[in-house]
Amino acid sequence: MGNEIQIKNKRAYFDYHILDTYVAGLALLGTEIKSIRQGKANMTDAFCMFIGGNLYVRNLHISEYSHSSFRFHDIKRDRALLLQKRELKKLKVKGEEKGYTIVPLRIFTNERGYAKIEIALAQGKKEFDKRDSIKEKEGKREMDRAMKI
Repeated sequence: MGNEIQIKNKRAYFDYHILDTYVAGLALLGTEIKSIRQGKANMTDAFCMFIGGNLYVRNLHISEYSHSSFRFHDIKRDRALLLQKRELKKLKVKGEEKGYTIVPLRIFTNERGYAKIEIALAQGKKEFDKRDSIKEKEGKREMDRAMKI
C-alpha cells in the first residue's frame, strides 16, 4: 500500500510553536477513508478538543466520496481520536493550561492502510514571531536561489 497519502496543515506551523507531537488513530466512516485516500481533505481550520473524556478533532473538512450513491457523510463532523489513556491524560492536563492548544498537523496512512493523524501540543505565536518566520523562509529561499545559479 505504501505511505503515499500525506495531507498537511501548513497553517499550524505558521501560527503555533510545536512543543510535543503524538500519533493518533481516526474513527472514520467508509466513505471518509475513501475520500482521504483520494486526497480530498482540508485541515486549515481544524483543532482538537475534549468532549467528555474523549479527544475529538473539529472542523476537519473531508469531502464527499465521489463514487458513493446515497450514503454521504457529514463533511465537518466531529471525529474521535484514538489514543492511549495515559496520552489522553497528559494532553488534557497540558491542554487546559493557559496558552496551550492541541492542533492537528497531518493525516497519513500507515503500512496497513489505516488513517492516522499527527497532533501536537502547541503554543500560539505572537505577531513578531510570525514576521520572524517569514524572514527565515525568505532568507532560505534566497540562499537556495543563489546556490542554483
